[in-house]
Amino acid sequence: MLIYKDVITGDEMISDSYDLKLVDGVVYEANCARITIGADNIDIGANPSAEDGGDEGADDQSQSVIDIVHSFRLNETSFDKKSYLGHLKQYMKKVKESMKTNGASDDEIKEFETGASAFAKKVVGSFKDWEFFTGESMDPDGMVVLLNYREDGTTPYVCVWKHGLSEMKV
Repeated sequence: MLIYKDVITGDEMISDSYDLKLVDGVVYEANCARITIGADNIDIGANPSAEDGGDEGADDQSQSVIDIVHSFRLNETSFDKKSYLGHLKQYMKKVKESMKTNGASDDEIKEFETGASAFAKKVVGSFKDWEFFTGESMDPDGMVVLLNYREDGTTPYVCVWKHGLSEMKV
């Protein structure tokens, strides 16, 4: 299994256990699922209706979360358009430096810049539909994971910047 880490912060962002689809040559998209955590339903075979209280309050500990956000301990953050574009500009500059350090060709860097610019325009065009998450360290210089919903309105998906990731084999 491959774990993908943010090249800036080292935070784990996603893994290949999710079906990653490359979009515009610069972003990996992965469908998510809503999962319920903390709902420990222990059945010991007793008749719950005969016991006092039944299952009242059972939902107090359960919580619905998005699997990727929960699994990689991503933290929700917020941006307005101006602050997001400011962050993205600085982040892309750092990713470009990382690419140069790791021996990327000028053509690869140019391709990244073109693709990233095109994808950023899509995000800004539908800005109100996106949710934003930082890695576990909450480092403001790190990657911001983008979350949106498919056309059905119920299937969440995340987008992570391909060139901002490094692979770690587990």
